[in-house]
Amino acid sequence: MLAIFKPDPTFFMENKILIWIFAGEASGDFYGAKLAKELFALKGDSVKIAGMGSHEMRKAGVEIMVDSSELGIVGLFEILKHIVTFVKIFLRLRSRAFSERPDVIVLIDYPGFNLRFAHEMYSHRLPVVWYISPQVWVWGKRRIPTLAKLCRKMLVIFPFEKEVYAKTRLDVEFVGHPLIDIMNENKPIVIRDPDRFLLLPGSRKDEIRRLLPVMLETVLLMKKTKPGLKYTISTPRESIKAMVEEIVEDFRSRNGDGLPELEIACGDTRRWLYEAATGLAASGTVTVECAIAGLPVVVIYRVNPMTFYLGKMVIRKLFRGFMTMVNIIACKEVYKEYLQHLNPSELKDEIIKILPAGSRRQEIEKDMLSVVEMLSAGGGGASRKAADAVLSTIKK
Repeated sequence: MLAIFKPDPTFFMENKILIWIFAGEASGDFYGAKLAKELFALKGDSVKIAGMGSHEMRKAGVEIMVDSSELGIVGLFEILKHIVTFVKIFLRLRSRAFSERPDVIVLIDYPGFNLRFAHEMYSHRLPVVWYISPQVWVWGKRRIPTLAKLCRKMLVIFPFEKEVYAKTRLDVEFVGHPLIDIMNENKPIVIRDPDRFLLLPGSRKDEIRRLLPVMLETVLLMKKTKPGLKYTISTPRESIKAMVEEIVEDFRSRNGDGLPELEIACGDTRRWLYEAATGLAASGTVTVECAIAGLPVVVIYRVNPMTFYLGKMVIRKLFRGFMTMVNIIACKEVYKEYLQHLNPSELKDEIIKILPAGSRRQEIEKDMLSVVEMLSAGGGGASRKAADAVLSTIKK
């Protein structure tokens, strides 16, 4: 359930730097939390941070004005179903921004909402820093001049993104990917199990409903070819775990005893990225996490058929020929990827190639290391670099 919280009247004080951070998805919540921690480390009690986010940002000390736990929605028709909620949130935050006038507003990805909010802030001379660029190289190069106009600064996390904005006057800085630091700081002490296979169906309910049955069909075929494998499905929270359990049980009822035993884990995805040997993952931020952890995966994605059709009309060609960020960074197919039309038999064949001792295993391990080097921006510390950039924008 979405919640819009009333401000604490004692929260805003004289001579305090007021920073807003907006994150609409689970990954943005992690990055926003890390950014907030670095801002507090640099400025201590002289900074106050509020924003739109979820559990991680709240734990980091951010006053959560809008809980974004269920705002990670993909696809035109899926968004239309929630449009009234989005409008109410937008109007409430806009009104509060005009009355409190934060020193800077940091927008983390989430372009559908954040781009409109940036327009409103620009028209009222409230400075915007965009942290983690929208993927304009895919869905709309025509938006690049608009972003250059609305933002004081763009902080990018992929090395190729500076080139995307090169023809504008926008101040763009490559700070590196915050996941490098986040995962290194929280790296679990586990031994990789060569027989452990990880299923990562995503964090959004709609995508899980579309992808998990295909993953289970693939597991059925894998059982016949590789009977010794053990399977884990990783879920981000209890509500998703419950839904996954329901889908798995329904699948079992229709397929008898063919499906092997499946461990359904909750809230411990990072551990499984280091413990499993191979995986099948939904396209998204988790694929970058897989590369950092050194986990070879096959990547799949499927959206509403009408959304896919309309998307093909808008996106004539994939940037660098790929949809998976790891492949875009490397400019080659590190992870085999499949979009929309998913064939379990084909997925099974590709998975076998990247299992330990598989024909592509050494190649994919080498390519993952190369991607991590590209993301490090000369030694990590992405969130500290981003915090420095946000504060320097305020000074300007």
